Amino acid sequence: MDIFISSAFGYSQKKKEKEMKISAAVVAAAFSLAFSFILVNFTGQCDAALQQGFYKGKCNSQDVEAIVASVVKRRFNDKPRVAAGLIRLFFHDCFVNGCDASILLDGDSSEKTAPPNLSVSGYDVIDEAKGLLEEACAGVVSCADIIAIAARDAVQLSGGGRYEVQTGRRDGSVSLASNVDLPSPRFSVSQSADAFAKKGIGLTDMVLLLGGHTIGFTNCSLFRDRLYNFDNTGKPDPTMDPLLVMKLRLICPRNSPADRTPVSLDQNLASTFIVDNSFYKQIRLGRGILQIDQALALDPLTNNTVASLANGNDFLARFGQAMVKLGAVDVLTDSQGEIRESCHLKNKPRSTLLFG
Repeated sequence: MDIFISSAFGYSQKKKEKEMKISAAVVAAAFSLAFSFILVNFTGQCDAALQQGFYKGKCNSQDVEAIVASVVKRRFNDKPRVAAGLIRLFFHDCFVNGCDASILLDGDSSEKTAPPNLSVSGYDVIDEAKGLLEEACAGVVSCADIIAIAARDAVQLSGGGRYEVQTGRRDGSVSLASNVDLPSPRFSVSQSADAFAKKGIGLTDMVLLLGGHTIGFTNCSLFRDRLYNFDNTGKPDPTMDPLLVMKLRLICPRNSPADRTPVSLDQNLASTFIVDNSFYKQIRLGRGILQIDQALALDPLTNNTVASLANGNDFLARFGQAMVKLGAVDVLTDSQGEIRESCHLKNKPRSTLLFG
């Protein structure tokens, strides 16, 4: 801030000093008032936005994140694959309407019914955590925040380290299958980049988020064409390791109508359930399962980022940062949306009392 104080010739020295003192006092008061105004407005913006520790002191002395973590840990110890399901649930929710738990709503034409979401899992984990939180402090914790916290806990339990989750989301009320427009696993890098850009997520963060495939699984139907008839050539995808093609053909027969065995997206089987940078190392060897995964390692737009992540030791920290960015996409906060009593259903309208 530039401050200009003017003076004129012809005044006595004492008069000049007196006027300068008055001017300085006026400027100081104005600056103080302006700073106070900025501070008040900045504080108000923080209250309305996502923040770490949003629920501190709001749940009858209960630790909201600890309650969610206890559920996720128990489920993970019983079945480690639940971690991949929770991360995928988080992604599929945030990519449609923003992170508002709209994917959890039931309905004949809700997001759940869209083809890309038919294999989504983890709903039961969210339901259990929500039930415990409603007992601890009814109507306080949103389903959208539970999804975000559970995804973070899934990453941590899988060896991915702990990143701090921002909370304060509220739940949305619109859930339509027709709104589900997720990036296809058959997209090119540029197509995928365009889809992420519409959500305000840049190219590097896209590569980091797709690194969540480090503990992901898929079905034969999503890559069978790469094994037998890539781009209608009658031949396998030439970018795939020939030994991997042979292996996957045993798992995914050409004419098999059903997907018999889930296939790990990280073909380093020693780290199937571990969040690490092995995924990037595998796709650089031509061992990507999905077309978009393999394309990341080959496309000039992303191959340098993939190489850096494969050879570096900063993937875990950067992945956590990217998850936080994803969790802030088109969120509802403050008085927007609602806090659902049940994650599956919108709250019933409250009855209005009429007087007179």
